[in-house]
Amino acid sequence: MSVRVHGVMLVALLMLSGWPSASEAHVVRFVVEQKRVVADGQSFGDAGPYERLDGTVYIEVDPRDPLNKVIVNLDKAPRTPKGLVGFSSPFFILKPVDAARGNRKILYGVNNRGNKLDFSWRSILPRTDAATASATNNPLNAADFGDALLFRLGYIYVDAGWQGNVAPGNDRLYPNLPVATEADGRPIVGRVRVEYADAEGFTRPLEGTAAFRAYEAADVDPARSTLTVRDKVGGARVAVAADHWAFGRCQTGRASLVPTRTDICVFDGFSRDRVYELVYPARNPMVMGLGYVVTRDVASFLRYELKDEAGNPNPLAAGSPGTGIRRAYGSGISSTGMYMRDFLYLGFNEDEAHRKVFDAVQITIPGTHRLFANVEFADPNTYSRQDMWHDSLSYSYPPLTFGVTTDPVSGVRDGILKRPATDPLVFQVDSANEFWQMNASLNVHDGQGRPVPTPDNVRLYFASSFHHVGVSGLLNPPGPPGQCEIATQGNGWAPTLRALLVALDEWADRGVAPPPSNYPRIEDGMLVGLADLRGAFPAVPGVRLPTALNELALPDFGSGFSSTGGRVSKLPPSLGTRYQVLLPKPDRDGLDLGGIRSIEVSAPTATLTGWNVRATGRRPDDLCGLTGATIPFAKTKAERAASTDPRPSLEERYGSKDGFVRAVEDAARRLVKERFLLQEDADRYLQAARAADALFTRTTGNQ
Repeated sequence: MSVRVHGVMLVALLMLSGWPSASEAHVVRFVVEQKRVVADGQSFGDAGPYERLDGTVYIEVDPRDPLNKVIVNLDKAPRTPKGLVGFSSPFFILKPVDAARGNRKILYGVNNRGNKLDFSWRSILPRTDAATASATNNPLNAADFGDALLFRLGYIYVDAGWQGNVAPGNDRLYPNLPVATEADGRPIVGRVRVEYADAEGFTRPLEGTAAFRAYEAADVDPARSTLTVRDKVGGARVAVAADHWAFGRCQTGRASLVPTRTDICVFDGFSRDRVYELVYPARNPMVMGLGYVVTRDVASFLRYELKDEAGNPNPLAAGSPGTGIRRAYGSGISSTGMYMRDFLYLGFNEDEAHRKVFDAVQITIPGTHRLFANVEFADPNTYSRQDMWHDSLSYSYPPLTFGVTTDPVSGVRDGILKRPATDPLVFQVDSANEFWQMNASLNVHDGQGRPVPTPDNVRLYFASSFHHVGVSGLLNPPGPPGQCEIATQGNGWAPTLRALLVALDEWADRGVAPPPSNYPRIEDGMLVGLADLRGAFPAVPGVRLPTALNELALPDFGSGFSSTGGRVSKLPPSLGTRYQVLLPKPDRDGLDLGGIRSIEVSAPTATLTGWNVRATGRRPDDLCGLTGATIPFAKTKAERAASTDPRPSLEERYGSKDGFVRAVEDAARRLVKERFLLQEDADRYLQAARAADALFTRTTGNQ
């Protein structure tokens, strides 16, 4: 029996067992099931000790409410006796033990793929707390929270499961969403497309990874599905014969086949340098759009209500004067940055009582992509990039801009923010990689290259020369190339997002104007085409420049699909008119001009880029995913001359380590003044610069 059918049965059992009903969609039960003190009771600044609450929220949604009608297949979900749709989700809260000692502000960090505190890079805490935080999805110890900036500032951190196809395990958060059916109870069947790249061996879960639940095949006859292979993303699709593959697991090939509805076996094995695409009939779509309701209703309940319908108290409600919630902020990073753009566009920042849910949101590294979880058979795990999933659902689809504009390619006149009464203040910060992989330049110009304005309640920031997950430098060493050709960058987001969180709070809470937007724009000459970028980039010996970026052509997923989601009938989609997509212009060192020029860019020791290229044997004509490159400078003038590197050496730039320390001091002073760096993080950089002996041992011997 499928996990989706189990989900339907669970909903039915909850209804029969007396699930509380309501006259309108809202949280009906908010149950704290476990309460634990974190960090052994350590006190964090004025906020004091923190505790962790884990539990389950039960929500009911009225399909007739205009605010909910946008949810695809909500009308096909099981109903309670009162005609509502019920479901549940786990939640996770970190809060001061004494609420009066905190800042009485919620920071709702929407989890990425169910990972509540994935300290490797995905969620909010690794990018606002020090890089020393441990990698855990079950944070309890002091080491799990780094220097605990959020705690020291007094925030209440909240999250709840929203992505319905996350598989159980590793303490991930995922909701129990209902499965939609036809009116007569028959399963809904629709075609689903999945793509496998960099795959090896003979077998894969249909979803590509066991971390997510695949939509099970409605028909396991390979002749009724299509499997193709191509040698590169834009290559011709070549059909794999139906007798050369099957639905099932097979660790050693055909002879080991165990038939299933949720796996694929390729009898000749996958080749890691090719791209495979499977289109198959699937069944039992969950109502994935209810994930947005989880975020809306949990945040709204914790912000505004005293208790749920069953009488359970809101654990964040005012228990005494001066303890109620004052502000609520939302945060989404990478895929959940795309989610947050959808959340705002679909109107979920307005609750059923027509109140604003989040005062402000910080959206990080989505470019102009939206997640499109509000689709029948949605797959929020995948997203468009040049080297994989290029024309997947999570793509840049109009509207692309926050302000209401007319898209000249599609003719759509629309915007992400169009509800002044409930729209929040917005920070969006993108790295250079989002310009290469997620069409970020279309935030500031239309598809024909004409500038578009940024609304007054939005700030667009550019993390110059960062890749998707950070930057290399004094606090973050570069990584090995892996499947890329050039050494990669590290996780360096923390200092930038720590400062931006403080600036966002000052804007929302005290009306202090934030730093102005600093996205590269056509008007200031900071955006260029790929050919111009290649011409401007320094000719570093041995460095192969990219020949492609993730282009955007208007996708047609069929008549049932629109800007709000819907149903997909064209797989793969047909692609129409191409948009003009531009890239940040590099300086003479290959570093991006403009934006937030962090310490790593202002006092550089290497060229840092938002792009990298794949290594030989790994589709070398393609970009290397979301990864950037680190190309070190020569240490001495003699080394530079011997290698014919046009970039000045460390010796020529700084003279000695003392000169480098002065450059770091100057950059740190400027960034603190601009409010893109906190003083405590500036001090960390200075400490690291003073200890950077290895950079200069061959030039001055200064140790």
